[in-house]
Amino acid sequence: MKLILNFFKTYSQNFLFAFIVVLATVTFISISTYIYFVQDLASKEVIMDRNDSGLTLLDRNDRPFFIFYKAKHKVFIPLSEIPIHTQHAVIAVEDKDFYTHPGFSIKAIIRSLILNIEKKDIVYGGSTITQQLVKNALLTSDKSFFRKYQEVILAEEIERRYTKNEILEMYLNSVYFGEGAFGIEEASQTYFGKKAKNLTLGESSLLTGLLPSPSKLSPLNGNKNLAKLKQSYVLKEMLDAKYISEKEYLLAEMEKLTFKPTNDINYKAPHFALMVRDILIEKFGEERISRSGFKVKTTIDMNWQEYAENSVRDQVEKLKNSNVTNGAAVVIDPKTGEIKAMVGSIDWYNNNFGKVNMVTTPRQTGSAFKPIVYAAGFEKQIITPSTVLKDQPTTFGKDYSPQNYDRKFRGNVTARRALANSLNVPSVEVLSKVGVDKAIDMGKRLGITTLKDPSQYGLSLVLGTAEVKLLDLTSAYSVFANNGYRNNPVSILSITDKRGQTVFEYAPNPELVLSPEDTFLISSILSDNKTRAEEFGDLLNISKPASVKTGTTEDYKDSWTVGYTPSLVVGAWVGNNDNKPMDNIAGSLGAAPIWKSLMEKFLEKKQNEEFEKPPGVISLYICRENGLPLKDGTSDLKEYFIEGTVPSQYCIPKVPTPTPTPR
Repeated sequence: MKLILNFFKTYSQNFLFAFIVVLATVTFISISTYIYFVQDLASKEVIMDRNDSGLTLLDRNDRPFFIFYKAKHKVFIPLSEIPIHTQHAVIAVEDKDFYTHPGFSIKAIIRSLILNIEKKDIVYGGSTITQQLVKNALLTSDKSFFRKYQEVILAEEIERRYTKNEILEMYLNSVYFGEGAFGIEEASQTYFGKKAKNLTLGESSLLTGLLPSPSKLSPLNGNKNLAKLKQSYVLKEMLDAKYISEKEYLLAEMEKLTFKPTNDINYKAPHFALMVRDILIEKFGEERISRSGFKVKTTIDMNWQEYAENSVRDQVEKLKNSNVTNGAAVVIDPKTGEIKAMVGSIDWYNNNFGKVNMVTTPRQTGSAFKPIVYAAGFEKQIITPSTVLKDQPTTFGKDYSPQNYDRKFRGNVTARRALANSLNVPSVEVLSKVGVDKAIDMGKRLGITTLKDPSQYGLSLVLGTAEVKLLDLTSAYSVFANNGYRNNPVSILSITDKRGQTVFEYAPNPELVLSPEDTFLISSILSDNKTRAEEFGDLLNISKPASVKTGTTEDYKDSWTVGYTPSLVVGAWVGNNDNKPMDNIAGSLGAAPIWKSLMEKFLEKKQNEEFEKPPGVISLYICRENGLPLKDGTSDLKEYFIEGTVPSQYCIPKVPTPTPTPR
């Protein structure tokens, strides 16, 4: 009994101590939060303007090239000039209990806690309009219980100082609606070219639907279909809350909205800039990046970017009579993964296709996928560069009979000759030996994100029937360039906020995904100008040692070229966004000139870089007719083998029969 009493006594003392610590911590947070922010609650102007600072993108040399979220006018209008249906739309979807809670909603907080526990993460915030005003104006979007508690404290203080209508007025004049528009007046002018007081119910519900993620939902430059769905959701919530009648609901649903023509983006490298912005939204949330004054140092080099844009545009112009309308290119540093130039299309302002980023749009790759399959074959030691493959009429399975590009057959060829000259039939033979599942696995390890379940593909996979992003394929080739080490493509070097504090700094973290021996074999073959000349002549040769592979899809719908040195990888594409065939424009004629132009320019001040042979690779002379190594003597062919893969048989060179001497 005494032991039990002692236990409860000790437990009570520990509980009391813990309670005192928690109470002291909560009190300290409350007092310190109040003291730190009290001056910022003194006026509506300070609350609304405190964090409105925009997002500036800099190139790697600290030159600004793009600005997002810069408020245009910061127009304040009184609540009396904001239509009542606009106010009701916001309350219906953002905070149904706005007029009854004290700044925070216990019910909403409990509900969000349950959802967060279910998700095992802080996903749902349960914020009222007052809390959102606090978060947008004074705090950050960090998802933590500490920040949430600060939010509640300040929301309660704002409710004490201001009326509900004043709070709603501040919120509607400061919340971000996308397209650089802060506040309802600027949003109304930006999207509809009219004053907010003239907004219709349909227009008000559309603008309210943008609030969760305005850039994604913007009907001007975002997803119009999703924006319409969100508008319908807002109207339904208003109907359920009895803010509008059934008739008003139906009329608003049918209302045809006319949007103000956009001035479009007139800054540099728009596709790259938008990609960076989307990465930041994913990481920090749009409200935070629109208000924190972020200065983002990106990986792009604007000198390289401008040269790349001109090269892509010039090549497409040369090919316009061959039914070519668009092109794209990306330049990556394989040692760090940094994207140094990215051209998503030839013209952002082209209304038909300009705003589609073809660097990140999946397309069939043609033969540019072949090195991935051969890499899997080398890794599994199913083939070596000297393995003899059959370039002859062949039916794989029941009815698959691939043809070579030129409809010719060459008999027995080595794997080196097959890959260097992009022969289709031997490459299908390699995939049949390797297996589709192993090839898919290799592609995913190298960084290709669009590959599906192996059951979705057949042996034509090696000929490039899978849809792959140019960015992914170029990044995959960077593994070959970097001795098997992979760096994910990166576009951001560092982020600082308006106070000069570092928010993020990039540090490469390469991962070994393929052995240096396997990557060396691929690089050796793809840089073999002599072997490649059989099919390509000197079309792919540049002044520096470089590995390169082209790709052409069926009916000439896509033309690819991807190539590299140990310090530079360039991928290029030309074609038509709508998949219309080009007029016999293969990879070597369409995309290759872009690749050559960029490689020559960006390597002009660099010394020649050779692909260094790893210790685990040996070189031997082989016989031309069977690819077997010579036991003694030399030949005109030297081949590389990973240790342990040298054939057990040797080639005995034929001794030429002596010509009889005439008598």
